[in-house]
Amino acid sequence: MLSQTSSAIQDYLKALYVLEVEREPDGTAIPTTALAQRLGVSAASTTNMLKKLATLGLVRHAPYRGAELTPDGRTVALEVIRHHRLLETYLAEVMGVPWDEVHAEAEVLEHVLSERLEDRIASMLGDPSFDPHGHPIPGKDGSVAQASTRTLWEVAEGDSAAVERVSDDVPEALRYLARIGVLPGAAITVLRRGPLEGPLFIEVEGHDGSDALSKEVASTVWVR
Repeated sequence: MLSQTSSAIQDYLKALYVLEVEREPDGTAIPTTALAQRLGVSAASTTNMLKKLATLGLVRHAPYRGAELTPDGRTVALEVIRHHRLLETYLAEVMGVPWDEVHAEAEVLEHVLSERLEDRIASMLGDPSFDPHGHPIPGKDGSVAQASTRTLWEVAEGDSAAVERVSDDVPEALRYLARIGVLPGAAITVLRRGPLEGPLFIEVEGHDGSDALSKEVASTVWVR
């Protein structure tokens, strides 16, 4: 099914899936504006594409309400995401590409990766379950591990949590998080919060001292 869709269609379906997991895990439709913002395109362009995807049976779209993936749309999205996260893992583990650079490279390669090469990469890596940022890699059968929807920003003062995954969208944020030890598996204690949604002061197990995270960055770190 993946070979029958364009890279633009794949990008929309992948973005819709990610938003469904991160923002609306209860199945609520994703607003058109949220999808447009994630893709960096206009709302009008997004509406036109959603109409096309609805015609193809890949999304359900209701004006002024939003869109959600159909089973066929989800299948395509998960295939693209499997390509993307396997490529990120290969680039990081085999080629030594820094974790703040693999996302951009995988964005290009995910559309041209053949199923045969995908299988070879997965086999070489030992069929990994998670990518370098902690995101679950969908299985060949479309199965995917359930991801936490709780962010570090939601952890109460004095409480601790373990990092599950971090957003791979902003390289600068990834470099900072790596420097202070906020990596998948890291144990973090929230020490205090700044006023007026100010920075979150945290302590990372194994690292001396405390560090600060803005609400924007803390909201892109998911924990358990």
